[in-house]
Amino acid sequence: MSARTAKHSTVDGNGRSSGTGKPALRAWLRLWSCVGTVERVIRTRLHLGYGMTLARFDYLSQLYREPALRLTMTELSHRLMVSGGNVTGLTDRLVTDGLVVREQDPADRRVQIIALTGHGHELFTEVARAHEVWIRELLGSLNSEDVKGLNHTLGRLKHALDDEWIEKRGE
Repeated sequence: MSARTAKHSTVDGNGRSSGTGKPALRAWLRLWSCVGTVERVIRTRLHLGYGMTLARFDYLSQLYREPALRLTMTELSHRLMVSGGNVTGLTDRLVTDGLVVREQDPADRRVQIIALTGHGHELFTEVARAHEVWIRELLGSLNSEDVKGLNHTLGRLKHALDDEWIEKRGE
């Protein structure tokens, strides 16, 4: 619970929240629960179907979404919100598996550029199609209006969080 939420609610002896922050807390817990469930299903399906981790999928998706199919190590690190060391280790394994190649930037030899290989592009395309089907299945109990409403509400929340918290770096 954030300091902001704590000002508007209290917690009883059993750890239950009361007060005006309760609906917001309930929404957060439901959102977190849904994210956890979806993530567990996707992790399991990626592993069983493709021998792939979610970290690999996320990494490859960043390259795939880039029109040139190439990014610097620093840009990958920022987009994945992980340390450079994590990206380096994952890159090493993906190079070994023939899914990406590492090149030096001709303009600055200190900069490494990562690019999808043909095999990496083909594999990610296949996995991304399956991923899309899995997400549709997981959200299948919602009708199209529910999904539109959820997208709208979550978009507003993301925008508000970006404006209020991310720009301030959580301070």
